[in-house]
Amino acid sequence: MSRISEVFAKLKSKGRGGFIPFITAGDPDLLVTQKLLCELAEAEADMIEVGVPFSDPVADGPVIQRASERALKRGTNVKNVLDCIAEVKRQIDVPIVLFSYYNPLLQFGPEALATAAQRAGVDAILVTDLIPEEAGTWTTILAANNLDSVFLVAPTTSADRLKLIAQRARGFVYAVSRTGVTGAREDINESAESLVRRIRAVTSLPVAVGFGISTPSQVREVWRYADAAIVGSAIVSEIERLTGDHNLVRKVGRFAHSLTQ
Repeated sequence: MSRISEVFAKLKSKGRGGFIPFITAGDPDLLVTQKLLCELAEAEADMIEVGVPFSDPVADGPVIQRASERALKRGTNVKNVLDCIAEVKRQIDVPIVLFSYYNPLLQFGPEALATAAQRAGVDAILVTDLIPEEAGTWTTILAANNLDSVFLVAPTTSADRLKLIAQRARGFVYAVSRTGVTGAREDINESAESLVRRIRAVTSLPVAVGFGISTPSQVREVWRYADAAIVGSAIVSEIERLTGDHNLVRKVGRFAHSLTQ
């Protein structure tokens, strides 16, 4: 059983939902990223998604796009993101999900990446734009390095593709609450609950819901029908707003913790 599977098993035994915050590595810099990861662990994150900045993040809205731009200007890349995670994992034991697009990982080299990620303490990798039909070799490489393969499932995902994702995925399935890009929203689309039911019909893996979740009430709503809530843009927006504030890390941690209260 992977560490991510263990976390979800513990959550289930306690009868509560999981909280998965997302941040973009290198925004505003990698030293702050290290401190934020430790702070999010203190804020009772059950696992953390760490985004690798990419120049063309087509699945992300303006908030995370700007974060990627700032991180790239700082020279953030796959190698120094993994170095950052390795340093942090000496201090925290929260599972880390590396969130990326395929291009930078392909340039690094899939086998080299899997080895380096496992050594750094990464527990799973989610590749936003790698379709399951082309992911067979990728998932095999990850499994050989004890890394879970996480896939996105959208309301528009066909039944056939959903079954294939169920076969390829490990750790959990990421249910996209609505079509479109990331970004905070006032309401969660009703299709999210329906999508979770569709996923549960083809796999026993836990289901985490993301895209558009930004308030404590939305987190609680997701917990009603899914195993975990993922919050990204709302946290990244706080980082952007607080950049330059010497209390940024503490304030972001306080905001993250408030989402589960």
